[in-house]
Amino acid sequence: MNRILPLTCALLCSAAVAAAPRDTLVIQQAATVTTLDPTAAYDTFSLQVLENMYETLWTYKGASLTQMTPLLASALPTYTNGGKTLTVSLRKGVKFHSGNPMTCLDAQYTYRRNLVTNSAESANWFISDALLGTRDNAAADKSVTWARIAGAVSCDAQGQLVFKLPKPDPAFMAKLAFAGQGVLDSKWAAKLGEWNGSEATWREWVGKDVSASRLSAQPSGTGAYQLLRRDADNVLLKAFPEYWGGKPAISNVIMQKVSELAVRQQAFLRGDADLIEAGTRANVEAQLKGKPGVTVLDNLPSAGAQALFMNNKIKNSAALGSGKLDGKGIPADFFADAAVRRAFASAFDYDQYMRDVQRGKAVKRTMLLPDTFPGYSRATKTYSYDPAQAQALFKAARGGEVWKNGFTINANYRTGHIAGQVALELLKRNVEALNPKFRINIIEEPWSEQSKKMQEGLEIMLPMGWSADYADPDNFLYTFYSSGGFFYPTNNWKDADVDRWLEQARTTVDAAARAKLYKQVADRAYQESPFIVLPAETNIRPVRSTLQGPRRPPTIPCAPSASPERCGGN
Repeated sequence: MNRILPLTCALLCSAAVAAAPRDTLVIQQAATVTTLDPTAAYDTFSLQVLENMYETLWTYKGASLTQMTPLLASALPTYTNGGKTLTVSLRKGVKFHSGNPMTCLDAQYTYRRNLVTNSAESANWFISDALLGTRDNAAADKSVTWARIAGAVSCDAQGQLVFKLPKPDPAFMAKLAFAGQGVLDSKWAAKLGEWNGSEATWREWVGKDVSASRLSAQPSGTGAYQLLRRDADNVLLKAFPEYWGGKPAISNVIMQKVSELAVRQQAFLRGDADLIEAGTRANVEAQLKGKPGVTVLDNLPSAGAQALFMNNKIKNSAALGSGKLDGKGIPADFFADAAVRRAFASAFDYDQYMRDVQRGKAVKRTMLLPDTFPGYSRATKTYSYDPAQAQALFKAARGGEVWKNGFTINANYRTGHIAGQVALELLKRNVEALNPKFRINIIEEPWSEQSKKMQEGLEIMLPMGWSADYADPDNFLYTFYSSGGFFYPTNNWKDADVDRWLEQARTTVDAAARAKLYKQVADRAYQESPFIVLPAETNIRPVRSTLQGPRRPPTIPCAPSASPERCGGN
């Protein structure tokens, strides 16, 4: 069969014909890969290359977010032992780019290496969470031992890979479909001087950042493409002649770093590039749509969620002004009053945001979960711009003190986050129009500063988002709404019922039961308004019309996250 794994934005291409040679696909982007070691990869640019060089045990079937199809597994496995054991039979006759045959020991090595290293820079926290019951490595969590790691993933006497989970995890198979969980060539890695997979040496590798590993410089996967050459601005791939899936239709792939958007656009229009990082919807519609040789895929679903955060327990006294409700500042627990949060949510003009930022191509969501994901509650109510309701809520907040005395809030946005800046400007205009004693100061700050402050609870109000690591609602709902989630230190909103419902949803494999629990979370979040849920823009992707076979992706495997270079938010 002729099969090419996704290359850019999860597009599947069966053939390419460009101004470049007919057998060569040219991609231009604003940045290039940071690593070619799957264990460390957690950014869009690296993962879209790695998912063509390495393969996971299974991947999504077509455009489905719930159905899988085998890759390195010979068939999809089923759970036993009450959902806590998963036994995987592996495909025979698969070779790595080094020429080494793939065996169960390679898969065992892969997942043990991911659990051992599990650095803060990687995505292995959610694999560790599933297999060990903790997101931390052995240096941070002393309960993580070699015996637990070796017991969590092993090969049985029949050469099958066996995963043993401490409790059922309905998202586990989706987690293993993440491109960074591609199976490694253990013999090749050991030959290069990487961890040899032994108990005797594992402590030396705990928490180690392997993004600059020897395996990154000299990768060996089972995928359709192998590395030919890489420098600071270019990655060149060629078709792997012994690929188990058959010869790919595209023989060569060139990924180029081209920083300037205008330069990328001109190369695309000339036919010198087949796929480019094309900028915003406004850029695509103004510069590329309707031009000769260009096909535009529009109304593509977003696999991210964006919100305006309101910190319930602000730890940055220097940013609080007077620290009192006297018109010159706010107290640290200003947003702990649900009436305040709901007032802000009612003062935001969602329709204008969709017009100004998203050019009308947007979806108003009920919750911080992509509306294409299972568990999304369409029946939950949403907030609308309602100045009268906002005024009434502000007057009721804190016994009337908010309305009587006023406040001054410092709200920050990340440098370059234009949508977030506009969202804050819309909110500022509407809130300040309600009462002359209300003031919102909007401040730009670099990501290097904001990324640290948000995790320490120092931000007051800011736009932030999350993009899918794996296609399961837990990756969003636990992340945003749980007091154990990634964003809890940023927002400090806690609801005991929500925590309980999310923990229940994490351990049941009953899809209907999970959906019911997630609706309860969405309904409670509407009542409490811990976030202002921003509308989600539908995506637009231009491709050269001579590129045959582009289709709608099931989800974006990784998009810029809490950091612009990681999966998560922006």
